[in-house]
Amino acid sequence: MRNVLAGLDVGTSKVCVLMAEAAADGTIGVLGHGVVPCAGLRKGVVVNIEATVEAIRAAVGEAEKAAGVRMGAASVGVAGAHIRGLNSHGIVAVRGGEVGTRDVERVIDAARAVAIPLDRQVLHILPQQFAVDDQEGVRDPIGMAGVRLEARIHIVTAAQSYGQNLNKCCERAGVTPGELMFEPLASADAALFPEERELGAALIDIGGGTTDVIVFLNGAVMHTAVLPIGGNHLTGDVAAGLRTPISDAERLKISHGVATNLVVGRDEMVQVPGVGGREPRVIARRLLGEILEPRMEEIFALAQRELIRSGVADSLASGVVLVGGTSLLEGTQELAERIFNLPVRRGLPINLKGLPEELMKPMYTTAAGLLMHAGNGHAPHNGLARNGRIGWLRTRVSDWVRDFF
Repeated sequence: MRNVLAGLDVGTSKVCVLMAEAAADGTIGVLGHGVVPCAGLRKGVVVNIEATVEAIRAAVGEAEKAAGVRMGAASVGVAGAHIRGLNSHGIVAVRGGEVGTRDVERVIDAARAVAIPLDRQVLHILPQQFAVDDQEGVRDPIGMAGVRLEARIHIVTAAQSYGQNLNKCCERAGVTPGELMFEPLASADAALFPEERELGAALIDIGGGTTDVIVFLNGAVMHTAVLPIGGNHLTGDVAAGLRTPISDAERLKISHGVATNLVVGRDEMVQVPGVGGREPRVIARRLLGEILEPRMEEIFALAQRELIRSGVADSLASGVVLVGGTSLLEGTQELAERIFNLPVRRGLPINLKGLPEELMKPMYTTAAGLLMHAGNGHAPHNGLARNGRIGWLRTRVSDWVRDFF
């Protein structure tokens, strides 16, 4: 029987579906994909069920047609400004003088025993490090001698209503929603090198409605945040500033937009379509840059504030990795390097082997990461069973710890 996997990225501007087949040796072969515009979300949150269902159904239909097989359960991405991340700390006494699997379970339970509002659900519980007695920075404490075990973890929570609405959209579109996964985690799985996670890196995913930030150090997630601003705001600025329809503003942004005028020649000109049948006009490309640059500066300034809040901003030796469609804007890397004062590169879904060349782009990193997550055969990042109960860490804990480090 064929082992067909799927990743479903339901974004503010598009729905992307990737289907693949898992081979016996663990490799993943991409079978097909579908990408369809979506108008059912605003700032990463479902605001129109029907429009979202139609977009998912259309994207799944494209992917199934290309793959030649039906799609079963899919790993689904979760995004939106309702996402919250917090760090927590737990301590327990070690039973028997040697740390065992049960001790690790107990200390993680102690660390996650924080007050979470009833209208929120736990998406992920991500271990940062353990400490045995006075020995800190332990990756896998099982088998170590000691009397006290501590754990530092990062907890990601989401609004319960969001997960319910997303599940409803998937089911109505004929998709069985599997594990829900915070989208920046998926993007990081697809775009980051292991040494970047180790040395310290921030991944910034600039999507249509939101910008997601995730910070890694020593192989662990130190901070997560979602900013309610993204590429659609840039399009709106262009439409208002140049008095042109939204659809034309989007095309202008993609084909001629720049994040900073430092990369624009003084004599470059751009044609702008008129509104309501008015004649198109020609403007200097620098004017487009003057509209887009302040908004890009705002996005990066807000992201910089999150890096500072993480407490490890001075330790990000690998710098910043930019993904998401808006990261393709010319001059984005130059502007980001100026604001963050760190090395910046554009991220691609490099860790999913066999991805078609047309999908080797920053906007497909989330879908690629979700597909990789589905191919793991388990959910190391996920703390949420579909029925809402915490269903994690009941198998071999040492394997679970290694998934993070």
